[in-house]
Amino acid sequence: MDYPEPYIMIVDSRFYTDIADAMVGGATAVLDEAGATYERYSVPGALEIPSAIRFAVRSLDYWTGRRRFDGYIALGCVIRGETAHYDLVCQESFRGLSDLMSQYTLAIGNGILTCDTREQAMERAAVDRRNKGGEVARTCLAMVDLKNRFRLYPR
Repeated sequence: MDYPEPYIMIVDSRFYTDIADAMVGGATAVLDEAGATYERYSVPGALEIPSAIRFAVRSLDYWTGRRRFDGYIALGCVIRGETAHYDLVCQESFRGLSDLMSQYTLAIGNGILTCDTREQAMERAAVDRRNKGGEVARTCLAMVDLKNRFRLYPR
């Protein structure tokens, strides 16, 4: 069975703009290569990423005729500081994404980096290094494909 090309929502946290831009570059290159279409939305920090995805899911209405996103890519970075804030942001961001996957049967690629230093984050984010954005985009597309194979709705 043929499925339309995937339509993906990219949500990136702007707290560390250089790291976010590197990951978005890796993700969009993979999506372009796969023939997917996408829209990019930016939020202030990693904690806001699950809310942005929930807004998109909840805003879609059968009567509007708008196409639902087939998958979601969450890109952000949390760098350890001197307080417990790091742990809280990491836990709640990941829990929020996990809850969305379970509650709405979403295909989400989680690219929220949790690092001790900016150098570790850039090593993971840069396209010419570990290219986490590209990896997360491939994960999202694989999960969209799996949903299609199970004929789950929404796609």
